[in-house]
Amino acid sequence: MTERPDELPSGAGDLARKYPVVWKAYAGLGEACTLAGPIDGNALRLVKLALAIGASSEGAVHSHVRRALSEGISKEELRHVALLAIPTLGFPYAVRMLTWIEDITDNTGA
Repeated sequence: MTERPDELPSGAGDLARKYPVVWKAYAGLGEACTLAGPIDGNALRLVKLALAIGASSEGAVHSHVRRALSEGISKEELRHVALLAIPTLGFPYAVRMLTWIEDITDNTGA
C-alpha cells in the first residue's frame, strides 16, 4: 500500500509534495518489487523491516514498524527481528535497532 504524501514523515512527505512525479515512480517501483515474488503478508513486512535494519535506516525502520503494527504484527515479532541481527550485525547494532523499533511500539500503546 502506497502512503499518501500527508501520511509520510516530514522528509519523505516534503519530497513527495515537491516532486510528485518522482514520488509516484518511486512508489510504483516499490509496489512492482513487492508483487514480483511469492513473499506476502507478515513475512513480507518482516523482511522489509529486516532490510531497513540492515541498511541502518531509522526512518525506514520506523515506517515498517508503524505499518507492521497496523497490519496486526506483534511487538514481540518486531523485536525478534532486531534480536536476529545480533549474530550478523553485532550486539550494539542490534540494540540500537531495538531502540528504533521501540521508538514506535512504546509510543503507540500497541
